Amino acid sequence: MATNDDDIFGAAIAKLERLAKLDDQDRAAIRALPCDVRSVPANSVLVRNGEETTQCALLLGGFACRQRAAGDGGRQIVSFHLPGDIVDLQTVMLPRADHDVQTITPAKIGWMPTTALRALIRERPNVADALWCDTLIDGSIYREWVLNVGRRSARARIAHMLCEFAVRAAAGRSAPDRIQLPMTQNDIADATGLTPVHVNRMLQELDRMDVIVRDKRDIRITDWPALQRIADFDARYLHAVA
Repeated sequence: MATNDDDIFGAAIAKLERLAKLDDQDRAAIRALPCDVRSVPANSVLVRNGEETTQCALLLGGFACRQRAAGDGGRQIVSFHLPGDIVDLQTVMLPRADHDVQTITPAKIGWMPTTALRALIRERPNVADALWCDTLIDGSIYREWVLNVGRRSARARIAHMLCEFAVRAAAGRSAPDRIQLPMTQNDIADATGLTPVHVNRMLQELDRMDVIVRDKRDIRITDWPALQRIADFDARYLHAVA
């Protein structure tokens, strides 16, 4: 289903405008991109490691993750993605995927030809600046995740993941006092290098410390400063715009 409905690109444009100044022509050029919108179930593989790519996936609804698989079948989630993210932007310039991208909830995806995105980048310097900033922030997030998995305690890893998700979900506004986690405890385990049992214990511990209140996947943050201290969380790596 090809469409250029303004709502399709609304979240993406809002995100890019936090990264670079866009004018009316830039916004119109983005909205003119060919976009094949499809709904997919949870756990759908959007991009497969090693495959050649000719399209980029814009996440319009739902949530996704990037991941790498180990030789023994285990996986490491390296980032979570929210609506408005182009989840495989590197394929605009790199024609073969070097990791998997998978949905973690039912999702709506807008598939855009990489040739159209390359033309957009060449023709609209402001859009190119915004997309370049987006890739640099991705790198910053990866570095923070390496630190999180490699050097922080189990409790701090979970708290840090909650802090990042809260800030990113707020999309530049004040961090919310309530978040609905789309990921399972297995997903959180694969993102933090822990077991699902350990994840559950750490969430219970944060609850007992009165910094969060849990109701299944609904998390109410009752003490944001304390949660940040536990997490060793400094939002500067998100550059206030991710």
